Amino acid sequence: MASKLERDLSCPVCQDILKVPVLLSCNHSFCKDCLQNVWADRQNLECPLCKRRSSKECPSPNLALKKQCEAFLRVRGSDSAAAESRPLCSLHSETLDFLCLDDQQLVCSICCRDSETHGDHRFKPVDEAVGEHKKKLQDYLKPLQKKLRVIREIKGNCDQTAEHIKVQAEYTEKEIREEFKRLHQFLDEEEEARLAALREEEEQKSELMKEKIRALSTEMTALSETIGATERQLRVKDASFLQNYKAVVERVQQQPLPDDPELVSGALIDVARHLGNLRFNVWDKMKEMVSYSPVILDPNTAHPNLILSEDLTVVTKGQAKQEVPDNPERINHFFSVVGSEGFNSGSHSWDVEVRNNTAFVVGMLEGSLQRKGVIWFGLWRLMFCNGEYKCLSPSDTGTDVTVMRNPKRIRVHLDWDRGQLSFSDADTNAHIHSYTHTFTDRLFPYISTWSEVPIKIRSMKVSVAVEQHRDAATAEIKCSTHIFS
Repeated sequence: MASKLERDLSCPVCQDILKVPVLLSCNHSFCKDCLQNVWADRQNLECPLCKRRSSKECPSPNLALKKQCEAFLRVRGSDSAAAESRPLCSLHSETLDFLCLDDQQLVCSICCRDSETHGDHRFKPVDEAVGEHKKKLQDYLKPLQKKLRVIREIKGNCDQTAEHIKVQAEYTEKEIREEFKRLHQFLDEEEEARLAALREEEEQKSELMKEKIRALSTEMTALSETIGATERQLRVKDASFLQNYKAVVERVQQQPLPDDPELVSGALIDVARHLGNLRFNVWDKMKEMVSYSPVILDPNTAHPNLILSEDLTVVTKGQAKQEVPDNPERINHFFSVVGSEGFNSGSHSWDVEVRNNTAFVVGMLEGSLQRKGVIWFGLWRLMFCNGEYKCLSPSDTGTDVTVMRNPKRIRVHLDWDRGQLSFSDADTNAHIHSYTHTFTDRLFPYISTWSEVPIKIRSMKVSVAVEQHRDAATAEIKCSTHIFS
């Protein structure tokens, strides 16, 4: 049964809570649409309740009543939802307002009071129990939420990595094509030069041969004419032959006899010069455009603030961070980069051009180290900062190093087997500092800089030499390639 408030807020026409209520001069209120429909049917403007005629075709909206109706509907909706959500006791048809803590079962007030099943049990009101259980559930949920945040972060990094892979592939393909384009250009130019040399030799020797043929043809013509005239006189009979004999003899005797013709030495194309060791000779010449870097910097390890050159031998500190994935190999604390190849045996040397850089580190880093955060263990280094040199290692937090002059090139020499790492001035060979340690892990070249002056791994020139080794039984020729700075 409807309450008095609900009846007061209901439209007399549709019997529902007023929607957009309007107020007539007689103080009766109706839904705006309901009143308009009644007036349309009756074709007059009287109140549907008291029949009093209205003076307005468009009655004023009753704003105060509208707010009351909206508030009533909200309350009724929440009460209805609460009533629907609260189940009823199957025994007593009462709402289940309590939780039995011993059985973890919802019960009604009668069950709490009269039921033998829950006679000595503990109870809590549903609202209080809901709060406690929600807090427990939230505690259970926290590890899942934390794990979701971690997974979401890793996924975001994976998405960035996937995009970066595409960028890397496109950039690397472009650089490969550019390098091969330069090689193709060199080979095309070398091919054209060698073909031009062949054509020039062909033209010279063909012209010489043509001159030789022309000279021989001239001599052949003169001799043929003399021989032909003489043979015709030999066919003349008797007195006529004798009459012309003296003149014919003089002509034959006066005909000059050329020297015996000889074949011209070296007239043929020097095929051996053009084709002999052709690939080797081209390769030997190619060394002028080829250099070798003993250390290649790995862009996947570079701090986001560092910029590497296209050939991955020069590192420069940039103005801002680059958008690159935070992959496990990447250093994210120091402005550092690591070489792409590590060493776990043998002796290795390379020169690092520092020039006027005022803040840098060169050294070696163990490959198995975690590269996130501050790196200390497994790092042997020579540091230049504030005009001073220091050596730092896992066992030394910083010892001053004295140098006669600031080197422009620092030579790093690693003898892994003997456990020695040394630094020297590459221009004067002056020793700077050495470490002695029994290395057990693979070591990678390490460079760090927080100055904007570029640091470069010095390239080495390639030399091709042929060495002959002979013994009594065999004759062997070996070709070796040498790399020198």
